[in-house]
Amino acid sequence: MFRRVAVRFQLALVLALALPASACLAAAAAGAAGGVYFTSRGAESLVEGSIDQVAARAEAVMAEMQIVKDAESSERGGDRRELKGKKGDLDVTIQMRRESPTTTKVEVTARENLAEWDKEYAQQVLERIVKEG
Repeated sequence: MFRRVAVRFQLALVLALALPASACLAAAAAGAAGGVYFTSRGAESLVEGSIDQVAARAEAVMAEMQIVKDAESSERGGDRRELKGKKGDLDVTIQMRRESPTTTKVEVTARENLAEWDKEYAQQVLERIVKEG
């Protein structure tokens, strides 16, 4: 009886350790492949292109999607950039961070109010930024 319980415990422990690791690997693979995936507030992807190229694409997408830009910031010598704008009642934020000379990590959020986010709209914006390249 004790042996059966010990085996089940070991199996449960292996599964508990393996499942989060596989989820992390899937997320890393999606990012490395340029896939768009949801975050807790929006969508994120690793995008091919320098931060200057991706920032220019993001501004073009904002104009195409009629997102009115109302703020822009840059940090760490341009390695981090942020664009903010409004589309109707949505506050749209595009955060970009240089990952390498040829790749940029991009996160898009579309905030409806203090507690609600429109992840689908954020995904649409990010997919357009990826396609512009």
